[in-house]
Amino acid sequence: MSGPDQQLLERARAIRLAIFDVDGVLTDGRLYFMPDGTEFKSFNTLDGHGIKMLMASGVEVAIISGRSSPLVEKRAANLGIRHLIQGREDKLNALAELRNVLDVELEQIAFLGDDLPDLPVMRRVGLGIAVASADSFVREHAHGITEASGGAGAAREFCELIMYAQGSLDDARAAYL
Repeated sequence: MSGPDQQLLERARAIRLAIFDVDGVLTDGRLYFMPDGTEFKSFNTLDGHGIKMLMASGVEVAIISGRSSPLVEKRAANLGIRHLIQGREDKLNALAELRNVLDVELEQIAFLGDDLPDLPVMRRVGLGIAVASADSFVREHAHGITEASGGAGAAREFCELIMYAQGSLDDARAAYL
Protein backbone atom coordinates (compact mmCIF):
# COMPACT_ATOMS: atom_id res chain seq x y z
CA MET A 1 0.00 0.00 0.00
CA SER A 2 1.81 3.05 -1.18
CA GLY A 3 1.39 5.96 1.18
CA PRO A 4 -1.48 4.73 3.35
CA ASP A 5 -3.97 7.48 4.09
CA GLN A 6 -4.55 8.84 7.58
CA GLN A 7 -7.82 6.96 8.08
CA LEU A 8 -6.13 3.64 7.27
CA LEU A 9 -3.30 4.44 9.68
CA GLU A 10 -5.77 5.32 12.44
CA ARG A 11 -7.57 2.02 11.93
CA ALA A 12 -4.23 0.16 12.01
CA ARG A 13 -3.10 1.94 15.19
CA ALA A 14 -5.85 0.23 17.22
CA ILE A 15 -5.10 -3.34 16.08
CA ARG A 16 -4.41 -5.98 18.73
CA LEU A 17 -5.31 -9.05 16.61
CA ALA A 18 -4.40 -9.67 12.96
CA ILE A 19 -6.22 -12.51 11.20
CA PHE A 20 -5.16 -14.10 7.92
CA ASP A 21 -7.00 -16.22 5.42
CA VAL A 22 -4.77 -18.85 3.78
CA ASP A 23 -5.54 -19.75 0.16
CA GLY A 24 -5.05 -16.65 -1.96
CA VAL A 25 -3.57 -14.68 0.95
CA LEU A 26 -0.70 -16.65 2.49
CA THR A 27 -0.49 -18.63 -0.76
CA ASP A 28 -1.05 -17.64 -4.38
CA GLY A 29 -4.46 -19.30 -4.29
CA ARG A 30 -3.57 -22.30 -6.39
CA LEU A 31 -4.33 -25.74 -5.02
CA TYR A 32 -1.75 -28.40 -5.87
CA PHE A 33 -2.62 -32.09 -5.63
CA MET A 34 -0.35 -35.04 -6.38
CA PRO A 35 -1.74 -38.15 -8.14
CA ASP A 36 -1.97 -39.90 -4.75
CA GLY A 37 -4.16 -37.07 -3.42
CA THR A 38 -1.53 -35.39 -1.27
CA GLU A 39 -1.63 -31.63 -1.30
CA PHE A 40 1.15 -29.08 -1.26
CA LYS A 41 1.18 -25.33 -0.82
CA SER A 42 3.78 -22.65 -1.39
CA PHE A 43 4.26 -20.04 1.33
CA ASN A 44 6.31 -16.84 1.03
CA THR A 45 9.20 -16.44 3.49
CA LEU A 46 8.85 -12.64 3.45
CA ASP A 47 5.26 -13.03 4.61
CA GLY A 48 6.35 -15.43 7.32
CA HIS A 49 8.96 -13.07 8.68
CA GLY A 50 6.48 -10.21 8.61
CA ILE A 51 4.09 -12.28 10.72
CA LYS A 52 6.88 -13.07 13.20
CA MET A 53 7.79 -9.37 13.44
CA LEU A 54 4.14 -8.44 13.98
CA MET A 55 3.80 -10.96 16.80
CA ALA A 56 7.06 -9.75 18.35
CA SER A 57 5.61 -6.22 18.34
CA GLY A 58 2.78 -7.40 20.61
CA VAL A 59 -0.01 -8.00 18.08
CA GLU A 60 -1.71 -11.39 18.37
CA VAL A 61 -2.03 -13.37 15.13
CA ALA A 62 -4.63 -15.91 14.01
CA ILE A 63 -5.57 -17.85 10.90
CA ILE A 64 -9.12 -18.58 9.79
CA SER A 65 -9.39 -20.81 6.73
CA GLY A 66 -12.37 -22.34 4.99
CA ARG A 67 -10.27 -25.38 4.05
CA SER A 68 -8.41 -27.78 6.33
CA SER A 69 -4.83 -28.76 5.64
CA PRO A 70 -2.08 -30.33 7.73
CA LEU A 71 0.31 -28.08 5.78
CA VAL A 72 -1.38 -24.98 7.21
CA GLU A 73 -1.16 -26.49 10.69
CA LYS A 74 2.57 -27.05 10.16
CA ARG A 75 3.10 -23.52 8.80
CA ALA A 76 1.22 -21.98 11.72
CA ALA A 77 3.31 -24.00 14.17
CA ASN A 78 6.55 -22.98 12.40
CA LEU A 79 5.59 -19.31 12.73
CA GLY A 80 4.39 -19.63 16.32
CA ILE A 81 0.76 -18.83 15.49
CA ARG A 82 -1.30 -20.19 18.39
CA HIS A 83 -4.78 -19.47 17.04
CA LEU A 84 -5.65 -21.60 14.02
CA ILE A 85 -9.21 -22.27 12.91
CA GLN A 86 -9.54 -24.42 9.78
CA GLY A 87 -12.39 -25.96 7.82
CA ARG A 88 -14.78 -23.16 8.67
CA GLU A 89 -16.85 -21.71 5.85
CA ASP A 90 -18.67 -19.50 8.35
CA LYS A 91 -15.80 -17.23 9.28
CA LEU A 92 -18.02 -14.95 11.37
CA ASN A 93 -18.51 -17.72 13.94
CA ALA A 94 -14.76 -18.32 13.97
CA LEU A 95 -14.24 -14.59 14.51
CA ALA A 96 -16.66 -14.65 17.47
CA GLU A 97 -14.72 -17.55 19.01
CA LEU A 98 -11.44 -15.66 18.69
CA ARG A 99 -12.98 -12.53 20.19
CA ASN A 100 -14.16 -14.52 23.21
CA VAL A 101 -10.79 -16.19 23.74
CA LEU A 102 -8.69 -13.05 23.22
CA ASP A 103 -11.12 -10.46 24.63
CA VAL A 104 -10.78 -8.00 21.74
CA GLU A 105 -13.25 -5.55 20.25
CA LEU A 106 -14.03 -5.56 16.53
CA GLU A 107 -12.20 -2.22 16.11
CA GLN A 108 -9.04 -3.91 17.43
CA ILE A 109 -9.06 -6.63 14.77
CA ALA A 110 -7.53 -6.59 11.29
CA PHE A 111 -8.27 -9.19 8.61
CA LEU A 112 -6.45 -9.90 5.35
CA GLY A 113 -8.58 -11.71 2.77
CA ASP A 114 -9.15 -12.29 -0.91
CA ASP A 115 -12.52 -13.86 -1.67
CA LEU A 116 -16.23 -13.64 -0.94
CA PRO A 117 -16.19 -15.92 2.15
CA ASP A 118 -13.79 -13.40 3.74
CA LEU A 119 -16.01 -10.40 3.13
CA PRO A 120 -18.37 -10.73 6.15
CA VAL A 121 -15.39 -10.62 8.50
CA MET A 122 -13.57 -7.91 6.56
CA ARG A 123 -16.62 -5.64 6.72
CA ARG A 124 -17.06 -6.01 10.48
CA VAL A 125 -13.51 -5.64 11.80
CA GLY A 126 -11.65 -2.39 12.36
CA LEU A 127 -9.28 -2.96 9.45
CA GLY A 128 -10.32 -5.15 6.51
CA ILE A 129 -7.66 -5.37 3.82
CA ALA A 130 -7.82 -7.19 0.49
CA VAL A 131 -4.77 -8.53 -1.33
CA ALA A 132 -4.13 -7.10 -4.81
CA SER A 133 -5.16 -10.40 -6.39
CA ALA A 134 -8.48 -10.50 -4.51
CA ASP A 135 -11.85 -10.77 -6.17
CA SER A 136 -12.87 -7.35 -7.51
CA PHE A 137 -16.02 -7.22 -5.38
CA VAL A 138 -13.94 -7.91 -2.26
CA ARG A 139 -11.43 -5.20 -3.21
CA GLU A 140 -14.32 -2.77 -3.68
CA HIS A 141 -15.51 -3.34 -0.09
CA ALA A 142 -12.13 -3.40 1.68
CA HIS A 143 -10.70 -0.54 3.73
CA GLY A 144 -7.49 -0.89 1.73
CA ILE A 145 -5.76 -3.05 -0.88
CA THR A 146 -2.19 -4.29 -0.78
CA GLU A 147 0.11 -3.66 -3.71
CA ALA A 148 1.36 -7.25 -3.57
CA SER A 149 -0.68 -10.29 -4.50
CA GLY A 150 -1.56 -13.14 -2.20
CA GLY A 151 1.41 -15.41 -1.57
CA ALA A 152 3.76 -12.76 -2.99
CA GLY A 153 4.32 -10.36 -0.10
CA ALA A 154 0.79 -9.15 0.66
CA ALA A 155 0.89 -10.51 4.22
CA ARG A 156 4.23 -8.79 4.84
CA GLU A 157 2.78 -5.51 3.56
CA PHE A 158 -0.25 -5.93 5.85
CA CYS A 159 1.98 -6.63 8.87
CA GLU A 160 4.23 -3.69 8.14
CA LEU A 161 1.25 -1.35 7.74
CA ILE A 162 0.08 -2.24 11.24
CA MET A 163 3.58 -1.96 12.68
CA TYR A 164 4.20 1.37 10.94
CA ALA A 165 0.93 2.79 12.30
CA GLN A 166 1.80 1.57 15.80
CA GLY A 167 5.36 2.91 15.68
CA SER A 168 7.10 -0.47 15.98
CA LEU A 169 8.33 -1.01 12.40
CA ASP A 170 11.50 1.09 12.61
CA ASP A 171 12.63 -0.68 15.80
CA ALA A 172 11.93 -4.10 14.30
CA ARG A 173 14.00 -3.25 11.24
CA ALA A 174 16.76 -1.57 13.27
CA ALA A 175 17.42 -4.86 15.06
CA TYR A 176 18.93 -6.14 11.79
CA LEU A 177 21.32 -3.22 11.23
